[in-house]
Amino acid sequence: MARRGSLSDSGSDSGSEDSSLSDSELQEAFSRGALKPGLNVVLEERPKRRNDTDGLKQCLAEFKQQLAWVERLDVTSGQVVDPVSQSASNKDAVDPENDFQREMSFYRQAQAAVLEALPKLRKLQVPTRRPDDYFAEMAKSDQQMQKIRQKLKSKQEAMERSERAKQLRAMRKYGKKVQTEILQRRQKEKKNMLNAVKKYQKGLTDKLDFLDEEQASSQGNKKGTASQQTKKGPNAKRRYKNQKFGFGGKKKGSKWNTKESFNDVSSFRSKVAHNKGPGKGGKKALNKRPGKRARQKMKSRAR
Repeated sequence: MARRGSLSDSGSDSGSEDSSLSDSELQEAFSRGALKPGLNVVLEERPKRRNDTDGLKQCLAEFKQQLAWVERLDVTSGQVVDPVSQSASNKDAVDPENDFQREMSFYRQAQAAVLEALPKLRKLQVPTRRPDDYFAEMAKSDQQMQKIRQKLKSKQEAMERSERAKQLRAMRKYGKKVQTEILQRRQKEKKNMLNAVKKYQKGLTDKLDFLDEEQASSQGNKKGTASQQTKKGPNAKRRYKNQKFGFGGKKKGSKWNTKESFNDVSSFRSKVAHNKGPGKGGKKALNKRPGKRARQKMKSRAR
């Protein structure tokens, strides 16, 4: 493997040109100290860090302003008393890796600073509470608040829809439950009825109480439905139209004979049917004009 390097030989000039060297030649040049920095990068030493306290104090004195405390509002608090142990907390006692202890130390320190600053502000007559008529402009624009309001409204509507769906499901579930209970009760009554009939057929009992119970239940149901129908009835508009135009119904075939009208013979009169009524001489009596042959005989007689 050939590498490019630059070396200065003692017998050659200082400005000798680079030449291709083998590994052995490079090792010999390195042993003689003839290699010059070319491809290799020489690293400089890192500057040492130092705490220039005097320089920092000088910079602080240049931009520091002598202002009153009410303009600065800076509070420096020392050790904070731990309310649990009632003793000044030691810095070494707070574990920086423990998030809870660290945040609690920050909280106690901020609380102590507030308790120290409030009396100073009251002494300087600086208000520390927000007035009742305080008006603070919103950080967010009206468009952003409108979007938030619409989003909240859509969430509320979705919650209401889901609540209604839950109620409907519960009602359907309750309706199915009631329906199943009714069907089970009917099946139970039917089973009891069949068992009573079988007992009566086999002669195990001579009572027919189950028939009376069935009739009473059916009559009770009919009465209930009739009372509901009479209570409900047509409304005022329907009654007015019935009074004005009649009850409507089927017009075609209204004069057709029915089973009841066919069996009804109360209006039948035999004398009228056989032309035997008083003052009636049959069909001939009804015809005032005589027939053709009778008229011819009458003409022959007249001659």
